[in-house]
Amino acid sequence: MFFGLESVAAADTFRIRLTGARCADDPACHNRFHPAIKPVITVKPGDTVIMETRDAFDGQITPTSTAADAIPTFLGGSLNLNQVHPLTGPVAVQGAEPGDLLVVHIVDIIPADFAYTINVPGFGFLRSEVPGPAILHWDIVGDVATSRDLPGVRIHAEPSMGTTGIALSVAKTEEVYQREHELAGRGGFVLEPLENDAVPASLCGHGGAFASRCLRTIPTRENAGNIDVKQLTKGGRLLIPVFVPGALFSAGDAHFAQGDGEIAGTTMEMNVTLVAKFSLRKGEARRLGITTFQFERDDFFAPPERAVPKRFFATTGISVDRNTGKNESEDLTLSARNAALNMIDHLVRTRGLTRQQAYMLSSTAVDLHINQLVDVPNFLVSAFLHLDVFQDD
Repeated sequence: MFFGLESVAAADTFRIRLTGARCADDPACHNRFHPAIKPVITVKPGDTVIMETRDAFDGQITPTSTAADAIPTFLGGSLNLNQVHPLTGPVAVQGAEPGDLLVVHIVDIIPADFAYTINVPGFGFLRSEVPGPAILHWDIVGDVATSRDLPGVRIHAEPSMGTTGIALSVAKTEEVYQREHELAGRGGFVLEPLENDAVPASLCGHGGAFASRCLRTIPTRENAGNIDVKQLTKGGRLLIPVFVPGALFSAGDAHFAQGDGEIAGTTMEMNVTLVAKFSLRKGEARRLGITTFQFERDDFFAPPERAVPKRFFATTGISVDRNTGKNESEDLTLSARNAALNMIDHLVRTRGLTRQQAYMLSSTAVDLHINQLVDVPNFLVSAFLHLDVFQDD
């Protein structure tokens, strides 16, 4: 046993267990990205690692939590966003070198029996239109989740990892820091490196050697990270160009199910056990000029009737302000917001949901899809509601 690691069954399978109540108590956990964070295990290509992972908020939300527990500390609440996201790892893959392509085979994702959805004030795609706080508690039996906070709704299991990624090189870390810092200076919504509650504290916390360059885990970047790709369920493959020797893979922030877009900022957040197998495509990233992650699979990511889906209702949005009627030019964000807001209105009118319920349900069971990017000036986005989530339909 080492840092919660133990060899199980064959010599090519290893397990990383959770230890401690929080990431800060667990030597196999971190909540920042930096290449100086040491691996907790080194495996060979072809090896499998069973990784016990933590939820996005590191255990701060429990079955007894209330909506008030979704208020962040900077607004006077108790939710500490500095702890997002606790990641299990890193796992070093022997022989991985810059220029290679790391292939992460998702063998299985095994959910716990509780999940939650929260609307955190100041966060989420529609944070101005549907401000929090709010919470949905999900109880999981088999492959179905139901919530006392959303009667008549059932969600089928389509577990995926919200955050899976590898380390960037020192040079790439600096490049990312500089571009995000510049964006913050222009008023962009950026969470820059922060020492408070950073793990590992010795590297990223107060006085840590790399505290000013330990990147937050919130954004999607070239190394993957917080990608929230619902299609990466069991059987999917994540392809990431390697930036440092060993690649240094980590994972956490799992979802029981998710709508494309995850518009409320969270979906069905939970602890899971990830079973991942690693392989390398030597030199492929350099040879093909691959500079950011990709993903693939050979079959439906969910049963076909849900993956397509078979039964749906869709709202639409174009690049016209709903309130002023002002037409914008080729504004995809505005189109997506309109489609999502129209879906919330539909759920309130036809299903009797509150706006909070409709917003959080949309984050778990509504897919935002781009229909066209050419019919100027109006781009078209549709919001697809999976009708099989309603038990009485």
